[in-house]
Amino acid sequence: MTVKVAINGYGTIGKRVADAVSVQDDMEIIGVAKTRPNFEAFMAKKKGFDVFAPEDRIRGMEEANLEVEGSIDDMIERADVVVDCTPGGIGEKNKPIYEKAGVKAIWQGGEDHELAGCSFNAQSNYEEALGRDFVRVVSCNTTGLCRVIKPLDDEFGVNKARVTLMRRAADPGDIKKGPINAIVPNPIKLPSHHGPDVKTVLPGIDIATTAVKLPTTLMHLHTVNMELNSECTAEEIEDLLAKQSRVRFVGQGITSTAEVMELARDMNRPRCDMWENCVWNESITIYEGELYFFQGIHQESDVIPENVDAIRAMMEIEKDGTKSVAKTNKAMGI
Repeated sequence: MTVKVAINGYGTIGKRVADAVSVQDDMEIIGVAKTRPNFEAFMAKKKGFDVFAPEDRIRGMEEANLEVEGSIDDMIERADVVVDCTPGGIGEKNKPIYEKAGVKAIWQGGEDHELAGCSFNAQSNYEEALGRDFVRVVSCNTTGLCRVIKPLDDEFGVNKARVTLMRRAADPGDIKKGPINAIVPNPIKLPSHHGPDVKTVLPGIDIATTAVKLPTTLMHLHTVNMELNSECTAEEIEDLLAKQSRVRFVGQGITSTAEVMELARDMNRPRCDMWENCVWNESITIYEGELYFFQGIHQESDVIPENVDAIRAMMEIEKDGTKSVAKTNKAMGI
């Protein structure tokens, strides 16, 4: 079975999802939606993707010499599943359209859990998404936290987790939000929303988070502290995390997020994306019975493989999450 996938919103996440889906042998992109004829729309066309637009924007697209295949409604009619990568808050308005068309839909972490009723992380709750019509892939930070909390909880039991998130102020290509010359508590009222978001995937975890915005565009950085139920050593933690296919240890002189991004460039990664959590294994420490470590999260790309796995689960073309993750990783080069 080849799943027909439509991408509604071809920006930071949408274009990466489109590329990731296009290298899977059990999926195909049947179209991407843009609202204006910018460089991303022309690049989509150059890559061979059919471009669709809102009905009232088609004329403007064509006047800009961008060939449009039809309206977004036309695109949705061709699809088995739509990956909604529109800005946060917009996706919620699209739900009635997907329901009317009888098509499955995936939203991103900018939408609320209640919109889909299922928040997804491939290595944490793949089975929960099997056959579902609607799924929400959680945010980049929540994805990164679930990837390390789940295996640690399975192996040692997580009594509580406390995490400080040092967040990038804006994406590298964003000229609307930054850069900022400040450190901004985000939010002022504590704890931050990230802990409750983790609990939409792992409801049994006691987690609280705080966050600040920093004047950088490259990555987020997490300081992770966990109290585990079983005694263990730093070496045992390192061995466990080393087995996680979407966790990458960074060392060899890498002491910053800038150097992590340089590593991605040296690896010839598309757009210098780092799909994995980047854990400084030298930081893994057991101090007075509690676990500490640092991890870097590439906000533009770590959710991309999760979207691919969500498609497989919803369409039930692979019911084993471990097999889907392996298949996605192999195709993407993780």
